[in-house]
Amino acid sequence: MNTFNTFEKSAIANLPTKYGHFKVRAYKEGCQEHLAIFTNDFEHVEAPLVRIHSECLTGDTLGSIKCDCNNQLHKALKLIAIEGGMVIYHRQEGRNIGLLNKINAYALQDQGRNTIEANVELGFAPDQRTYDVVREIFNDFGLTKIRLLTNNPAKVSVVEGLDVEIVERIPVIIDSNPYNEEYLKTKKECMGHIL
Repeated sequence: MNTFNTFEKSAIANLPTKYGHFKVRAYKEGCQEHLAIFTNDFEHVEAPLVRIHSECLTGDTLGSIKCDCNNQLHKALKLIAIEGGMVIYHRQEGRNIGLLNKINAYALQDQGRNTIEANVELGFAPDQRTYDVVREIFNDFGLTKIRLLTNNPAKVSVVEGLDVEIVERIPVIIDSNPYNEEYLKTKKECMGHIL
């Protein structure tokens, strides 16, 4: 990980949503801007719920059902509103290949490639995300112990590498549909996701 990044951060603002009242702070890392969305009282929770949610414009905003991103994000927001915690909206679209290349990867998936094969065919690693901003957010909020909302064992390893203790991994299981069955199968069989 690059430890020489400089970060800018916004003030903390209110973010009322259909799931509850949150606070929000933005973090700028180079050209990318990320969000920490959190409940008022989460810092008083010994091990708050935390989800590191990777941006998915097609799923999160447009409601695509080629993936499980939208449902995972909204399930996490519901849980955090009840139990206290944080969603880190990690703006590294398409596992950090960008929106244009993500759509190119979608086109290759339409021709039969899986999500990993498509990224590799486009000249990228299967997953190009970096987590320096996540470290910054954890440090900013003094998080040392969390309950991590994820199905991805790689994120467990990343968080442990940031010197944050995971006291519990909570799965975010979403029902499959005919459009995302192969995607979920690839995540499970090739990326080790616990589904």
